[in-house]
Amino acid sequence: MKAVVQRVTQSHVSVDGQQIGVIGRGLMVLLGVAQDDGEADADWLVDKIVGLRIFEDGHGKMNRAITDVNGRILVVSQFTLLGDCRKGRRPSFVKAAAPDKAEALYDRFVQNIRDKGIGVETGRFGAAMKVALVNDGPVTLIVSSPKK
Repeated sequence: MKAVVQRVTQSHVSVDGQQIGVIGRGLMVLLGVAQDDGEADADWLVDKIVGLRIFEDGHGKMNRAITDVNGRILVVSQFTLLGDCRKGRRPSFVKAAAPDKAEALYDRFVQNIRDKGIGVETGRFGAAMKVALVNDGPVTLIVSSPKK
């Protein structure tokens, strides 16, 4: 699994002109699922992201996690994170998981965040979405589950 994690002051996702997920301070997570990903990858990635100390403490150091700042997380599925652009001009998505598998792991990822008591909003899996955010910092990280 691969995630682009952005620290935000606000973010929202819209489908067909209607906002379906809105957060204030927290994390915007674009999530891509690969063919060989499994439940362990989703669990590992949630633990990693939730534990990232990327919010500033009272001394201006990135020393606090999402739970320390009572932040929320907006998760949006993003299969294009698995795009391979090394050859030609059109990305190859052969490493991306099939939609049914990807959606199941996406749902597990979101539920694991909820189970940790963190407020989470989502996009709509498979839909054409518009995402807006105000990146705070800016702070943007790419986090991938360990290779098998």
